[in-house]
Amino acid sequence: MKRAFLYAGQGAQKTGMGKDLYQTYPAFKAVYDLADSIKPGLCDVIFNNENEALTDTENTQPALSAFATGITKILEEKEIFPEAVLGLSLGEYSALMGAGVFSPEAVLKATSFRGRKMKEAGAGGDWGMSAIVGMDKDSIEKAASEAGCYPTNFNCPGQVVISGKRESVDKAGQLLKEAGAKRVIPLMVSGPFHTPYMKPAGDALKEFLPGIEMAPARCRVIFNATGDDGEVTPLVNQKDKIIDLMVRQVKSPVLMEKSLCLLLSEGFDEFIEIGPGKTLSGFVKKCAKAMDIKDISIKSLNTVEDIEDL
Repeated sequence: MKRAFLYAGQGAQKTGMGKDLYQTYPAFKAVYDLADSIKPGLCDVIFNNENEALTDTENTQPALSAFATGITKILEEKEIFPEAVLGLSLGEYSALMGAGVFSPEAVLKATSFRGRKMKEAGAGGDWGMSAIVGMDKDSIEKAASEAGCYPTNFNCPGQVVISGKRESVDKAGQLLKEAGAKRVIPLMVSGPFHTPYMKPAGDALKEFLPGIEMAPARCRVIFNATGDDGEVTPLVNQKDKIIDLMVRQVKSPVLMEKSLCLLLSEGFDEFIEIGPGKTLSGFVKKCAKAMDIKDISIKSLNTVEDIEDL
């Protein structure tokens, strides 16, 4: 079997995520404790989520990265490694950690910085994001352009997310309903992620990331901005290329459907989703169905029971 690790993005966070893993696996506990030392109070935010603090992107990003890193370290102890990694938005940083590019400390520092700068970029605006279900991409792109917002996540066949100023997103949603979209689902967001409005965050990352240590990838990394390996070759140090891709990613669409279809077309048939929930597993199933691929294995790792069932 050809195995890929899939790393969840923002929106997957849940109060108490990883508490059972923290109490069971020393490797997981070490990562959470490291995260708490880098961003003091983060474990309390994760476990208790007072005043919905976990939904603040400044907390969400390092929290999800800590969860993903902890599970990856457990899998490494069990000698379970991927041949390719792919992450959704924020999850791309965890994917780079899973490929050995980032150390646990590096990924936690990078996502803490990214969360802070993305929050700053969106401060003061009235932003919206909606998932459009059951409408073709061309129609979505046309409606978004007419309304003044942006397609930001091409997740899987039949699902695209749009983002931007709330009034523009609402207008595009109405246009798409009138055009026959099955559903328009408003999402809870704190900023216009993956749009040109995030340019200040991208500029900040361009200055920050050169100071983060990176090692050559030990497996393939599929990047959001390109939907493929982004010309980054495993076992070769291509730090400048990775930085360029990460800067582009924060302000450009996430090509998840293209990425998953690429892996499926290359014969990847074992997918392990690392992160709370099963969102990416659902995307894999929809892509596989569209490609008439049936014989694949999909697992989601969230709890001790999930790990023990591997």
